[in-house]
Amino acid sequence: MDAVGATGEQAAVGRGRVLRWLLAAALATAVSVAFADSSIVVLALPDLYVAFRTSIQGIAWVITGYNVVVAVVAIALVPLVSRVSLVWLTRAGIVLFLGASIGCALAGDLTTLIAVRLVQGLGAALFLAGSLPLLGSLLGSRGRGTATWLLAGTLGAALGPALGGVLTELFDWRAIFVAQAPVAGLALLGTLGAHGASLAGERHEGRLRETGWGNLGLFFVFGALVGALFLGVVLVITVWGYSPIAGAGIVSALPAATILVRPIASRLWPAACAAGGAVLLAAGLAALALLPAASPVYAALALALCGAGLGLAVPPFSASATTERAGLVRSATFSIGVRHLGLVLALALLAPLLSHDLDAAGQRASLTATAVVLDGELPLTKKIPLALDMRGLFDAAQQGEVPDLDAPFEAQGAATDERVAQVRDDLTGTIEASITRGFRWSFLVSALLALLAAPVALGLLRRREER
Repeated sequence: MDAVGATGEQAAVGRGRVLRWLLAAALATAVSVAFADSSIVVLALPDLYVAFRTSIQGIAWVITGYNVVVAVVAIALVPLVSRVSLVWLTRAGIVLFLGASIGCALAGDLTTLIAVRLVQGLGAALFLAGSLPLLGSLLGSRGRGTATWLLAGTLGAALGPALGGVLTELFDWRAIFVAQAPVAGLALLGTLGAHGASLAGERHEGRLRETGWGNLGLFFVFGALVGALFLGVVLVITVWGYSPIAGAGIVSALPAATILVRPIASRLWPAACAAGGAVLLAAGLAALALLPAASPVYAALALALCGAGLGLAVPPFSASATTERAGLVRSATFSIGVRHLGLVLALALLAPLLSHDLDAAGQRASLTATAVVLDGELPLTKKIPLALDMRGLFDAAQQGEVPDLDAPFEAQGAATDERVAQVRDDLTGTIEASITRGFRWSFLVSALLALLAAPVALGLLRRREER
């Protein structure tokens, strides 16, 4: 009987361990989704533009608003996380995130969508701040919990655009938010299995200045990622005209490379790993700046370099920014704010630069497009209406509207007249090349931000020597 009882007890322990691992996986997935939400909507922007009949500047707030709230709330939470129940903080955040995800899916206008995205950002900041020790409780080790939390954050940031593109293409942009609701629901169940005295709050008041080098590196790296995760995606979808799922295929080179270099990152000296990753990220962004025209293979290779750089740079910077010495929960919460602050400030820096360059590129493209139409082997009865229609489209584009370049050619019989179709193809290629070059300086500034992270990596070595 004793043997039978012992066997039954062991089985029960085994089932409990499996259950805790499943609950930890659910919570880690939600952490990954919250980080992914910084960019998950990017591939759906054209669909949102059409659905809400708005401007490019308007739909940009669907992304910017979320990141601003996460950055501000996370930094504001730093002095509070040592004084509150982290399990209840996490639960409150998940409930807000779940409700806001449903609200985003049901939004009938852009104002409502942006407002609910702000609430979603609030929920994400709350549960990201409290979830790290919960993962440690479920996994039986603070070290394993921290490693899982950091890995989920890195993969989420890299996978965001690709996941959003696949869901948008297979279903609709609303599917992005519909899919997040059950993930949040399962994560809420995950909080029920967490236990331990540490969940009442972190009493150790560490010095956050000890995380300075790591956070500065994360600030520059995530600022640079705006070039890959935002500008690169906009270029592929809006300028080159790829569908969301095709764009996801191109962009997936970034998370694939991030995952592939993970084993390498664990074997390298942290300072060298961070510096090398920053240089690779800068190289990938510089390669995007040198794109001569629409080239999905070239873009995928450049994004793969960016992904490799991300996979190498983020782990050592994150390890330095999230430490027991500085207070694990406090330092992790501060690092959340710093990452998103890097994204927000880079967006604020690059948006006007890109807008200025695209205006200039659009003017050049307008003149070139008119020349292509007038030089085409078409009768004047087709050339003149096409030239006038193209002028109207470019004027509308200056007001923030996305022009439908195919419409004038379809009206002139492109489906049956090979000459009209050829002029359309020549014109499209010319415009794509001109607008692609308009992204050049924005990519180069992003590359500069990545390069600034390389010397910061030397600070990791200095901090290690001081210890």
